[in-house]
Amino acid sequence: MEQGQLNDILVRGTAWGGKIRVFACRTTNLVEELRRRHDTFPTATAALGRTLSVGAMMGAMLKGKEKLTIQVKGDGPIGQVVVDANADGEVRGYVENPQAHHGSNEHGKLDVAGAVGTSGYVHITKDLGLKEPYRGSVPIISGELAEDFTYYFAVSEQTPSAVGVGVLVDTDNSVLHAGGYIVQLLPGLSDAEITRLEQAIGVMPPVTTLLSQGETPEGLLKRVVGEDVVIHSTMDLAFKCQCTAERVEQTLISLGQQEIQSIIDEDGQAEVVCHFCNEAFTFGQAQLEQLLEQAKPKPVQ
Repeated sequence: MEQGQLNDILVRGTAWGGKIRVFACRTTNLVEELRRRHDTFPTATAALGRTLSVGAMMGAMLKGKEKLTIQVKGDGPIGQVVVDANADGEVRGYVENPQAHHGSNEHGKLDVAGAVGTSGYVHITKDLGLKEPYRGSVPIISGELAEDFTYYFAVSEQTPSAVGVGVLVDTDNSVLHAGGYIVQLLPGLSDAEITRLEQAIGVMPPVTTLLSQGETPEGLLKRVVGEDVVIHSTMDLAFKCQCTAERVEQTLISLGQQEIQSIIDEDGQAEVVCHFCNEAFTFGQAQLEQLLEQAKPKPVQ
């Protein structure tokens, strides 16, 4: 993190006497780290960053060792966007075609909908420690992503929500600001309160405009629901990938003897690159021969 750069944080709380649940985050460093690791072009950076911000906030809705995966599978040139998050503020992600270029839209902004596509699905998989993971899917309705996640909460989780996310990319492709908010309506809100909330969101400047003016995640929430936000917790957000050399070895062993032998015969080495962090793991011939031994069936005792 550069000197003077604000750290990435997430706040969660309630408002209006507990009738609204709120989350907000600043993800600038996280999105910049992913941009650097994957060398994403601006619209891919914006799509990945928006999805990552939502993922971080959805992760904060989990408990303990629970985790989730978001897959945005649109028909646009950047292909699939994937983000993993957990309850500890650890996030990672990638986009299938990080350097697919897409021009600006008619408003002169990054055309995220054009890059993601306007046809396809948003899939959410939650590992809640049960036998079977929870899976929810909704069609992409705009491709701008905030609206798509708003639709997901309403349809798949039956929780009326407002989602706002943004990523501001500099002329050198680096990330200047990224973050967002999720406001969820709980039972008990009156029609007048819902109207008040809609009006506040309607006049609110873009998330990145507010962040560039020095607004904090808590300040974003106050813009939406007013001053009576009660913040229950604040946590740091961080990039963390679960890949290790040992896990990659197990993946190679699982290919089986025949496949490992053909890699040895044809290439003499193997390089495995992690989708999420873009780290490369190289295995020389001697290492592959050791893995070949481990892949042989064990005699039954």
